[in-house]
Formats: sequence, structure tokens, C-alpha cells
Amino acid sequence: MKLKTMRLALAPVLAGLLVAAVPVAAMAKDKGSLAGNEGKKRYAAQFGQTTGPCKDAYKKYVAAPGHSAYAQTHVNFNVEAFYCADSLNAPSQAAAEKQALERCNSVGKKYKLKTTGKCAIYASK
Repeated sequence: MKLKTMRLALAPVLAGLLVAAVPVAAMAKDKGSLAGNEGKKRYAAQFGQTTGPCKDAYKKYVAAPGHSAYAQTHVNFNVEAFYCADSLNAPSQAAAEKQALERCNSVGKKYKLKTTGKCAIYASK
């Protein structure tokens, strides 16, 4: 009689351990990926009612699984345009930020817009 009682008591305990172990295993598996994470936001990305390459670059930045960064010029009422750049899946967060700033500032040199100002890192992970 005791053996039957122990078996009956053991089944719910094992089931509870299995239920508790599944989420832990899932978190450990996904620990290395940064996909879907907005990372450290320094400024809120502002796109207004616009669509285009900057909004797409930010979406790609959020979806990237590795160290990435998104840089943009600040947007205010007297800006004729703003520009941006991203760096996806770099070896480190610092390398991603450096590359995103270089790309963003090179756009300003190419188009020679005076009122936009310098680029800044808006978010990085």
C-alpha cells in the first residue's frame, strides 16, 4: 500500500518540476540573442508622420540579434531634414556605436545640410 501511495505522490511532484524547468531552459537558450530588444535608449526616436529609411533602419536595429546601434540627428521645429544610420551585429556595443556615428555623419557631409547638426546615438545594445 505504501508503494502505491508514494507513486501517486511522486507523479505531481515530477510534473511540477517539469513545468518549472521548461521556462528556465527557454531563457537559457535565448540568452545570447538581442533580437527584439530596444537596448539602451538615450533619446526617443522621432519619426513623426514620416516613413522611409530612418524608420526602416530603426526597425532593423531592434530586430538585429547582435550588438547594434542607431544614430540620428536631432529633430526640432527648424530642421529642414534629418538623417540617420545604423550598425548591425557588430563585435561589441562600442564598435556598433562608433560605426553608426561614422555612417550618420558621412551622410551629412555628402548632402551638406547645415541645420541638422551632428548625429547622436539614439539607442544601442
